Amino acid sequence: MGSKGLDFKHKEVINISDGKRLGFVQDVTADLKSGVITSIIVPGNSKLLNMFSSNNDIIIPWQNIKCIGDDVILVEI
Repeated sequence: MGSKGLDFKHKEVINISDGKRLGFVQDVTADLKSGVITSIIVPGNSKLLNMFSSNNDIIIPWQNIKCIGDDVILVEI
């Protein structure tokens, strides 16, 4: 999956574990030394998924991304 951060904007994120739509990618995080994307960020309101963020954003680690399509990103969380 060799995508650029800007390619993720406006893609909907769906959790394949339960089929829920999580929202649209708001931002990405990357390792500045290597330039590799480490996670995607989806604005969220679920406290269950809010383990690492204080503002309710859902931070999805790169290893949880299972498939990236033209319009949708499938994740497993």
